[in-house]
Amino acid sequence: MIHHSARFLKRFAVLIPGIIIAYFSVRDIFPYFENHLPLGLAILATYAIGAYVLVPALIRLVRIFRPVDHLPLYCVTPDGFASDPLNIGIIATRRELIEVMEKAGWYMADPHRGQYLVRHVLSIVLGWSYPHAPVSNLYLFGRKQDIAFEIPIEGTGAGNRHHVRFWATTYEDKKRLTVRGIHWHHRRAHIQQSDSDLLWVGAASLDSGIAPIKHNLQITHMIHPDTNREREMIVKQLRNAKLVEKTESLKLENPYKLTNRAFLGHLQTDGKMTIVRLKPKKL
Repeated sequence: MIHHSARFLKRFAVLIPGIIIAYFSVRDIFPYFENHLPLGLAILATYAIGAYVLVPALIRLVRIFRPVDHLPLYCVTPDGFASDPLNIGIIATRRELIEVMEKAGWYMADPHRGQYLVRHVLSIVLGWSYPHAPVSNLYLFGRKQDIAFEIPIEGTGAGNRHHVRFWATTYEDKKRLTVRGIHWHHRRAHIQQSDSDLLWVGAASLDSGIAPIKHNLQITHMIHPDTNREREMIVKQLRNAKLVEKTESLKLENPYKLTNRAFLGHLQTDGKMTIVRLKPKKL
C-alpha cells in the first residue's frame, strides 16, 4: 500500500510543472499569439511551445540534479523516462552487424537530423515510402543508440514499423557470458572504425499506433506490449538467412511489466536477452 501511494505521488508530482507552465502559457504566451495569429494557429503555437520546449526543458533540468539510476534493463527517453526493454544482443563488428541485418530484411535508419526528420514527416503526410526513416533517440547510460534498423509495415497506419536500436558494448569472451561480463564501450568514434567483435545490445519493439505522452502531451508512437515477440522475430529472420551459429539466453531480470510514458502504454518482457553468435565468414 505504501509503495503504491508513493508511486502515485511521484507520478502526480510530474504533472505539477506541466500545470504551472500551462498556466503561464494561457496567461502570457497565448494572448500574444492570439493578437497576431488566427485562433487555431494561436492554440497550436501555444501547445507546441509548452509541450515541446518548456516542459521538456524543465524536466531535463530536473534530471541533471536527479539523474535516473537503474540497472540496464531498458533504455530511456531523453527526459529519463523508461522506454524499451533490452532484449537482444548480436556479437559482430559494426560492418557485420549492418550486413546481417540487411540480409535478414532490415533497413538501417537514417540519422535523427533535420533533413531526414522533414522527409519523415512528409512521408507520413503524403504517404511516401521511406524505409530508412529516422527513429527517435533513446539512451542507455547517457548515450543515444549507435545504430538502428527498421522494417515498415505497409497499410497499417502512419509510421507503423518494427525497429531495433543497438548500443555497442565489449564483453568477456573466455567464459560464459553474464551480465557482469558486459562492459560499456565509451569510445563512440572508435566504434565506427573497429574491426573487433563487439556485443551490440539491442532493444527491439514494434510501433503499433500513436498516443500522447502523459507528462507533456507530445504525440509519440504507441509500442506493442509484447517485446519478446520482436526479439524472437529477429532471431528467426537471422536463422532463416542462415547467419546464426548459435544463440544463448541471458537472464537480466525476472519477467516484468514496464509502464512507459505513452498514455495507457505498457510493455511486458520475460526479462531475458537472446545473444546471437554469427557464423564465421567463409574465406
